[in-house]
Amino acid sequence: MPYYNQAHQFYAGVDLHARSMFVHVLNAKGKTVFENDLPAGPDEFLDAVEPFRKNLVVGCECMFAWYWLADLCEDQCIPFVLGHALAMKHIHGGKAKSDKIDAGKLAAMLRGGLFPLACVYPKAKRQTRDLLRRPASSSANARN
Repeated sequence: MPYYNQAHQFYAGVDLHARSMFVHVLNAKGKTVFENDLPAGPDEFLDAVEPFRKNLVVGCECMFAWYWLADLCEDQCIPFVLGHALAMKHIHGGKAKSDKIDAGKLAAMLRGGLFPLACVYPKAKRQTRDLLRRPASSSANARN
């Protein structure tokens, strides 16, 4: 399993959901410089990370709502890494679990070189991949 291990001045862990996100930013020394629960949206995210954008990397666990964040980071020239959900035992293995804790762990894993990478599928190919992942409808199967 490949891990993200590039050095940056700031590391942002984002625990992302459909309507909300918890953003946790660490500096290179491991000190928390920002943490907040925000509505999930481009403007809210960009406003939150604005002071840290110069040398920031953003990490998010692979789940259903990551597309907009990856695309936003690409458009804004902010490095984005997608975490392999099954390999993130550091998060799933803990007894205490909350958005705040998870975002902090994501940022710490990025900083420490323990962030397991998943493929950020190219924007142009996502629609085809998503169609192929859907089960065939029962009516289509009945006709065959």
